[in-house]
Amino acid sequence: MSKLGHLGARLIRGEVGYDFIGKRKIWYGISILITITAIVGLAVRGLNMGIEFEGGAVFTTPKTSVSAGTAERSAEAASSHDAIVQELGTGGLRIQISGVDTAKSDQIKTELSKDLNVPEAKINADLVGPSWGETIANKAWTGLIVFMILVVIYLAIAFEWRMAIAALVALIHDLTITVGIYALVGFEVTTGTIIGLLTILGYSLYDTVVVFDSLKEGTKDITKQTRFTYSEVANRSINGTLVRSINTTVVALLPVAGLLFIGGGFLGAGMLNDISLSLFVGLAAGAYSSIFIATPLVADLKEREPQIKALKKRVLAKRASAAAKGESAEAPEPQDDDYDDPSDDGAATAVVGPRHQPASRNRGRGRPSGKRR
Repeated sequence: MSKLGHLGARLIRGEVGYDFIGKRKIWYGISILITITAIVGLAVRGLNMGIEFEGGAVFTTPKTSVSAGTAERSAEAASSHDAIVQELGTGGLRIQISGVDTAKSDQIKTELSKDLNVPEAKINADLVGPSWGETIANKAWTGLIVFMILVVIYLAIAFEWRMAIAALVALIHDLTITVGIYALVGFEVTTGTIIGLLTILGYSLYDTVVVFDSLKEGTKDITKQTRFTYSEVANRSINGTLVRSINTTVVALLPVAGLLFIGGGFLGAGMLNDISLSLFVGLAAGAYSSIFIATPLVADLKEREPQIKALKKRVLAKRASAAAKGESAEAPEPQDDDYDDPSDDGAATAVVGPRHQPASRNRGRGRPSGKRR
């Protein structure tokens, strides 16, 4: 078994772990700081909307020796607008200028023909009206709202309303961070970006539901025992699915990183950046939120319930009583088939850190020290 697989098995058995729930205020603070930074970036710099949303013209030239930088300066001088120029595999250029109408585009085309030394008839011009972009944006918002509503309804039925709220907060957290990154780096927002945003919502939800499913199983009949608090079982649920979350996130990020850094950066295929940046940031944020935001938030909401509060008091009182008597308050080691059920007397505690077998158990397994007669 690999080291990562061995670690995963130990995490599931509760032999090792990390106190995610106990340090939740740190994660909340980090998330709030990142979210504020994203919102400030969005408010100050705004989003660089593509012509699909603002309207404009796209000029495609045949093969030319003119560099992208020279073409960009010529396009901006001819249009008095910002221009985005990309080199095509054919050796031509794709010049994108937002906020121009038909009359202006004809004038720009003529100027580009002179500056780039390309016949005007060979420059292809495509116009996009702002009304089309507005329609796409409205449909995207409608799809996002419907998706959120369906997610909340599904999670409330499959799990409970507290988990639905926590998942919704995590999704909004992921969206805010991704949009804020777009504002800070200045990448263009296109229809590909919208597709990427909707895609990461599904992935983030999947990762969150995996942890919630483990938490639901682990907290079944939790009030019938006095060994664990709800937060401790929630912490164990996170640790039990931690390796799986890491594996799925890394596997998903690798091809997206290839698109973003190699395709969009090294090879200069700038159009790949539209979707790859949203996927890369969203996948990372989704994995983070499912572990550090969604589940700790569920624990906070559940700990407000009277019966869960009473459970915590009983558990702490029992441990205090055991400590006063000089006894160990830690539960015995679990068997292979009972570590998932916190109501079982043989279940392991959700307290993090290495676990050591009691000496009495080890003595009972060996050969008696006395000589046979």
